[in-house]
Amino acid sequence: MSHFFAHMARMKLINRWPLMRNTQTENVQEHSLQVAMIAHGLALISNEYYDGNYSPEKAATLALFHDASEVLTGDLPTPVKYFNKEIEREYKLIEKMAEHKLLHTLPDDLQQHYQPLLISDNIDPSYKKLVKAADIISAYFKCIEELNTGNHEFERAKQRLKQVLKKTNMPEVQHFINLYSHSFKLSLDEITLEDQPSNGNDNDNG
Repeated sequence: MSHFFAHMARMKLINRWPLMRNTQTENVQEHSLQVAMIAHGLALISNEYYDGNYSPEKAATLALFHDASEVLTGDLPTPVKYFNKEIEREYKLIEKMAEHKLLHTLPDDLQQHYQPLLISDNIDPSYKKLVKAADIISAYFKCIEELNTGNHEFERAKQRLKQVLKKTNMPEVQHFINLYSHSFKLSLDEITLEDQPSNGNDNDNG
């Protein structure tokens, strides 16, 4: 008997952005799916335009599990997690303990297959960087969606995340933002009317 997938099912019970007023709540399961799709897209853009050598499928799978340990730790808000170096260091230790505890809920024969997905220290650094960028892009898109509803609670978060994305020094990240972010500022009718693909060279003005 294994409790692994029962734990995974609880990702939908963990809400993100707990210290901020949300017009629509976002849970970790929803977020992980979006991060997986973005990581897949980033890998394709990197391979197609910037001589990357990623497996989009591997990137997407890693992203699906990137917050898995939160089923044991919950989602600690960013201002708390990075309040000071001591808290950040201790929380990372807690995350590592949770990753190993979750891994050991699996049958022994399957643990070797999940270890590269669940144990962050074992993830290929290039893929870890790609998934982290996808994670930040997902949060950035959330901010745009909240601001579109008139919720100014997310204004500073959006500006902070925009600066973080610019500092990634990953051309595929800016390419992705230029190609896809504009649509998040539009209504469904506007998306339908403007449903024409571009080459990814549009500038993000938001």
